[in-house]
Amino acid sequence: MKVAAPSLAPMLRSNTQGRLLARILADPATEHNLTELVEWTHSSMPTVSREVERAEQAGIVTSRKTGPTRLVRANQDHPLYPAVRQLILGTYGPPALIAETFADLAGAEAVVLFGSWAARYVGQPGRAPNDIDVLVIGEVDLDAMHDAADVAERQIGLPVQATARARDAWLNAEESFIREVRSRPLVPVLVDDRASTLAADLEDVQHHQEPTP
Repeated sequence: MKVAAPSLAPMLRSNTQGRLLARILADPATEHNLTELVEWTHSSMPTVSREVERAEQAGIVTSRKTGPTRLVRANQDHPLYPAVRQLILGTYGPPALIAETFADLAGAEAVVLFGSWAARYVGQPGRAPNDIDVLVIGEVDLDAMHDAADVAERQIGLPVQATARARDAWLNAEESFIREVRSRPLVPVLVDDRASTLAADLEDVQHHQEPTP
């Protein structure tokens, strides 16, 4: 069966390849095991293993085995590493990079990507997105939120537009903006472990849009 071309970067083999490379290249000094990459890409172990093999043959990543565990990391010595990293982070990188830059934002119960970028990420066809829309759910300092967005923007290479709403406002969905966001594809990148009601709600909303392999 032919796999549909990725909506974010049609030059790649698949969305799985894009998500896997983004996870690895977003934090090039960190080694990732295959199980973690399977969970991140929403794929299977055989598929992830094949994509890692292809990336290693191309010299983009390196791997080593520790017992039965295979650990994968970016190959920063590859001559095209800077160019490949910028391409991947500008297309499939926002979940990993925004999760990292918003992780310490006090009061944030969830951080969610929405809009055209999220739609392309889950496989909906359309124009390449010009920016990244981020919704922070919780009571946060707006200046700190915009500072985090600025950091992510510099790393991704696309404008990052962040907005915030209180948890109750999100759950009650009385505002037209929130109803619109809930009706379209979402990509949660951070959810507080203590916010079980919010986590369940986001999972329910997200299941309306299944990712494309």
